[in-house]
Amino acid sequence: MQFSTRKRRQPPTVIIVSLIDVLIVVLIFLMVTTTFKQLPSVQLALPESKQAKPGAADNALILSVPKQGPLYLKTVPITMDALQQRLIEAVHQNPQTTLAIRADTDTPVGQLVKVMDAAKAANIKVASVFTRSAQ
Repeated sequence: MQFSTRKRRQPPTVIIVSLIDVLIVVLIFLMVTTTFKQLPSVQLALPESKQAKPGAADNALILSVPKQGPLYLKTVPITMDALQQRLIEAVHQNPQTTLAIRADTDTPVGQLVKVMDAAKAANIKVASVFTRSAQ
């Protein structure tokens, strides 16, 4: 009987540098191809309308008006005085700018009137209000 000694195999070498390179390429691909949703900064109960239309214009500035607290231009909190200045700047950059208002159902009418006055002072010609469709 002849016993032979087995040759010890060396474990395969894993080249970690190339794996890291592949991981970085995949990560860059995912970052470039991913689209991000713009989520509203404040949860609002939108008023109902039987004539609701979907979406806002591409060049619309979205203003959230909660029943209490600060206003939000896109996702940035803003005061009423700063709102008028930002609207004026936006109109200077693009005269076709429109204003889309997301207001809570319990927002005071006086607050909405101030927003509309600021839009009129900034020379915004179109202002719309987000609503949800009534069943």
